[in-house]
Amino acid sequence: MKPQILITAGDPLGVGPEITVKALRSAAVRRACRPFVAGDTAAMKRAGWTPALCPLLPVDAPRLDFTRPGPTRAGGRASLEAVLLAAGLVRAGFFSALVTAPVSKEAWKMAGAPAPAHTDLFRLIEKKEPLMLFSRGRINAALVTEHLPVKALSGKITLALVKQKAALFRAALEALGLRRPAITLCALNPHAGDGGVIGLEEIEVLRPAAAGLRAGGMRISGPLPTDAAWAEHLAGKSDGLLALYHDQALAPLKVAPGADSAVHWTWGLSFARTSPAHGTAFDRAWRAGADAAGMKAAILFAAHLAKNKRPARGPAARYFG
Repeated sequence: MKPQILITAGDPLGVGPEITVKALRSAAVRRACRPFVAGDTAAMKRAGWTPALCPLLPVDAPRLDFTRPGPTRAGGRASLEAVLLAAGLVRAGFFSALVTAPVSKEAWKMAGAPAPAHTDLFRLIEKKEPLMLFSRGRINAALVTEHLPVKALSGKITLALVKQKAALFRAALEALGLRRPAITLCALNPHAGDGGVIGLEEIEVLRPAAAGLRAGGMRISGPLPTDAAWAEHLAGKSDGLLALYHDQALAPLKVAPGADSAVHWTWGLSFARTSPAHGTAFDRAWRAGADAAGMKAAILFAAHLAKNKRPARGPAARYFG
C-alpha cells in the first residue's frame, strides 16, 4: 500500500504552491505515495491545482496580493496554521510522513508564531530535541546547532549536546539502511584549534565527546578541520558529516559536485518530516519558473522514510474538502 503523505504548501506568496503542484504532477511521486495537501486555496488554484490532482485541506489567507510576493502577516498566519494542523494529523497517525514547503521566518514573526521556523516549532510541540539533517545523493550532513548567531556557538556547543546529536545522527543513518554508519565530526575552530592556540572547544568539548562516543561503540572520527572533514566525507570514508553550525554544513553541501537535489529532513520526532533545502524565493514567486526538483526529492525521500514507519491509521480523505 502506498504511504499517505501530507504536504503543507508553504507561504502562499512564495514558490511553495507552484513547486508543490509541479512535484505532484510527477509520475515518480504518484507511484511512490498517495499525496494530500494543506494550503491556501487561491494560491493552490493559481498554481494549477485541481481536485483531480490530490485532496486539498484549505487553510486560507485573506486579501493576498499575488502581484507583490513577500512576507506578510496573512501569509505567515496561513502557513503557520497549515503546519500546526498538519503536525496534529500526522502525529495522530492519519499520515505516514509530513513534507513542508518553505515558509518565511519574517512572515511567521509578523503572525506571532511561537517559534521562528519548522524545526523549532516541532521541538515545542513534541517536547523533544530533534536533529536537522540534509541529504544530497550520498552526502548526509547533520547539525549540532541550527539557526544561531556565530557569536553564540561556543556557549551552545556542549559535551552533552554533541553526544546527543551524534546518537540521533547514527539512528537517522541507520533508518536509511546503513549498518554501523561511520560519522565524521567537524571541528569548530580553524585547524581544529591548533592545540588550543586558536580555541579550546576541541580540547574541552569535541575530543572528549568523540572519545566517549567511540568508547560506546560509535564509529566516529574527528574533530577534523572543516575542509578535512568534508574531504573525508566526500571521499566516501564516512556515511555522515556532523557539523557544528549551519553554514559549515550547508555551504559545502550545496556546491558539491553532482546533480542530486538536497533534501532537508528532521529526525527524532514521532513522525518523519522532510522539505526542499531552499527558501520561499519571493523574488522568483509567481513567474511560472520555479524549479520543483527539490520538492519532488523531498516527497520521494519522505515516502522512503515512511516505509520504515507504522502505516497511517486509515483513509484521510474524509478530512479534506
